[in-house]
Amino acid sequence: MIINAKEAFNPDTIELLVQRAQQGEQAAFEQLYQQCYRRVYGLCLRLLADQAHAEDATQEVFVQLWHKIAQFQGQSKFTTWLHSVTSNVAISYLRKQKNWLQKVVSLEDSGMEHAEIMQCQSLNGLDKLILRLPERARLVFVLHAVEGYRHEEVANMLNMAVGSSKSQFHRARKLLQEWYDNE
Repeated sequence: MIINAKEAFNPDTIELLVQRAQQGEQAAFEQLYQQCYRRVYGLCLRLLADQAHAEDATQEVFVQLWHKIAQFQGQSKFTTWLHSVTSNVAISYLRKQKNWLQKVVSLEDSGMEHAEIMQCQSLNGLDKLILRLPERARLVFVLHAVEGYRHEEVANMLNMAVGSSKSQFHRARKLLQEWYDNE
């Protein structure tokens, strides 16, 4: 059974695809991939601020998803679970790619270069500004403001104090407001 794109965002349809994928049906998993790819890639790009790394992390999310989909028990929405898996994979990817301590301590790291951001044609103004944020501030901002995690959860995910999460969020908001006012 093939589900068309208009039906795919219907929660019942997504749940049906998930159930079929849990039974090992590759075609259902492929349709789930088609429907969720952009959301997963968007979150990876916001967290990693690098198109190539976001593409790699997105693929890793779907590889893990294929292996872990049987573990999804439906206690939350599938998209909530998918966003959690995506956030965890992106943060792990970031830690593996670069010396985590160096990235976390560095105050000079300002995210993606402006020229690289301009190449991301599909991004709106706020997304482009988010990519310019320093890494720690960007991670906290995306996880808290965009994805809705509480500061306690963000602090746990990023191995930082709750106060640091709040401070980085405030820093991100201040920078975004400054940049937005100057655009």
